[in-house]
Amino acid sequence: MTDLAWLNYHHLLYFWTVVREGGVAKAAAKLRLSQPTISAQVHKLEDALEAPLLRREGRGLSMTETGRIVFRYADEIFGLGREMQETLRGRPTGRPAELTVGVANVVPKLIAYRLLRPATQGSGAMALVCREGSIEQLLTELAGHVLDVLITDTPVAPHVRVKVFNHLLGESDTAFFGTRDQVRLLRRRFPRSLDGQALLLPTPNTALRRGLDDWFEQRGIRPRVAGEFEDSALLKAFGQGDGVVFPAPAAIAGDICRVYGVHVIGRTDEVREKYYAVSAERRVKHPGVLAITSAGRDELFASRPAGR
Repeated sequence: MTDLAWLNYHHLLYFWTVVREGGVAKAAAKLRLSQPTISAQVHKLEDALEAPLLRREGRGLSMTETGRIVFRYADEIFGLGREMQETLRGRPTGRPAELTVGVANVVPKLIAYRLLRPATQGSGAMALVCREGSIEQLLTELAGHVLDVLITDTPVAPHVRVKVFNHLLGESDTAFFGTRDQVRLLRRRFPRSLDGQALLLPTPNTALRRGLDDWFEQRGIRPRVAGEFEDSALLKAFGQGDGVVFPAPAAIAGDICRVYGVHVIGRTDEVREKYYAVSAERRVKHPGVLAITSAGRDELFASRPAGR
């Protein structure tokens, strides 16, 4: 590979702008250059690094694994450049450290919020960047150091070809939620009252759904599945309607009741969800990751009432 001392930072800037602006055309407009010029300069950067950085995906472009690594470094390089200019003008920016977090799309948004909020507060507050996607996609970004940490509901298996560390943040009982009328109808005979009841459930690829299916089978409960959702926030939004019940982590029962106007019908400690912070080896001591693990172990998953 070409010695980085000879790296053309104009080429790096063009690549960085293409990614930030979302395409060659927008980057050309931003930099006031022609599209062929932008494309040619990005190709020269790829030649210098001896690796492709972008690939065609449908009508757009996406980064390769090498592209993600280069973009992350470019983001830091040009961010430091802006800070240097501000400092030399006598206007220090006070630029906070940045924490880039991947949140698996199966993790409830309220869980993610409660875990990440401490990293954005206090004297060590960080600028937070959140990315959401599948575990597989986010693991690739973690391996490429695009992410500092990944929040997920399952540990990464040992056979995965990425050296990562699973940090258990905590675990939660499962509560069932519904309207006030449903509480009156279903609470007394819970969980038997769920037999035949219309339920909104997470999709079968989630740890919670697998645990619920086993629990229902063991207890001989056959609910009527009224809907399946990959997005937990969308599930809860639909759960505000009359006639349906939905499960969610009891650790955030109070928040769910306040946000969605529902009530706890019952809870079980036989179906428990676990949450993990997954980090690459060199990020284990990242202060933002430590704030997340502390929030999970000392606050969110500490024993608390189930909500109203």
